Amino acid sequence: MDLDVLNMFVIAGGTLAIPILAFVASFLLWPSALIKIYYWYWRRALGMQVRYANCDDYQFCYSYRGRPGHRPTILMLHGFSAHKDMLLPVVKFLPKHLHLICVDMPGHEGTTRSSLDDYSIYGQVKRIHQFVECINLNRKPFHLVGTSMGGNVAGVYAAQYPADICSLTLICPSGLQPSTESKFVKQLRELEESESTDRIPLIPSTPEEMADMLKLCSYVRFKVPQQILQGLVDVRIPHNEFYRKLFLEIAGEKSRNSLYENMSKIKAPTQIIWGKQDQIPDCQVQILENCGHTVVVERPRKTAKLLLEFLATVQNAENNKKLA
Repeated sequence: MDLDVLNMFVIAGGTLAIPILAFVASFLLWPSALIKIYYWYWRRALGMQVRYANCDDYQFCYSYRGRPGHRPTILMLHGFSAHKDMLLPVVKFLPKHLHLICVDMPGHEGTTRSSLDDYSIYGQVKRIHQFVECINLNRKPFHLVGTSMGGNVAGVYAAQYPADICSLTLICPSGLQPSTESKFVKQLRELEESESTDRIPLIPSTPEEMADMLKLCSYVRFKVPQQILQGLVDVRIPHNEFYRKLFLEIAGEKSRNSLYENMSKIKAPTQIIWGKQDQIPDCQVQILENCGHTVVVERPRKTAKLLLEFLATVQNAENNKKLA
C-alpha cells in the first residue's frame, strides 16, 4: 500500500478516535459533565433558548420557545429537586408555534437560592408571581402547567391569582390529602415519627439510593447504567442540604395539604393527569396506565397529547361563549 494512503488512514483513524475516547473518558470519569452536555444539546435540538430575568435582587433562569400569539402562552413548573430541562420530554411533542416557557423553580438550578427565602408552597407561589410580572407574562391570561411540587405551586397560584390564568394542568400534583396510604406516604409518616432526615427517599446520595428513587417514582423500569446513576448523584449531592430543607418545608404542616385547601378557589378550567401506578397520592381524573409519578418522563407523548386536547377544548368553549 502506498505510504501516503497509509498515513491518510492513520490520520483519519486518529481523528475519529479522539472524540470517541473523549466520550468514553467522560462517561467513565465525569458522567455528571456528560449529563449536563446532554441537556444542553437537547435544549438546542428542540429550539429552547435559555434566558435570565432579574427582578430586584432576585434572578430567575428559564428557557423558552416561540413567541406570544393569539394562543395562550404555556408556563411549565417542574417538581422537587428537578430543573426546567426535566420538562423537555413533553416539550418535544408540543407544536413549535406555541409559546412555551419552562422556569427553574425557586432555589433550583439557575434561579436564586437564598437561606432567607420562604420555600413553602405559598412562598414559591409568590416567587413565581414575581417572575410572571417581571417578564410581563400576565399581560393576558396564560395556561399554567405544573408537575409534582410544581403542580402544587401551580394549583395554589391559580387560586391566589385567578386573573392571570386562563386554564390549568396539574400533573401528579402534591399537596392533596391521600385517600389511601401508598408506599411513599407510608415512608413519609415513618420519617416524621423517627424525626430523621438522613434517608429521605427523594434525596439520594449514592447510586443505589438513586436507583431506589427511580423505582419509587417510575412504573417503567429504566435500565440506567451504573455510571449514569453515579453522574445523577454527583449532580445532586452539592444541593442535597438545600433539598432537605425544601423537603421539610413542603412536607410540613403549612404546605402539606395546600393544594387541597385551595382547590375550591380555583376558577380556571382544570385538567389533572395522574399515573395509575403513582406511589404518591391518587386522583380520579385522567389516569395513565402503566405509569408512575414521573409522568412527564415515562409518558411524554401522551401527556403532550392530553394537554393539547385540553387546550383545544378550552379554546372551543371560549369561542362558543363569544358567539352566544
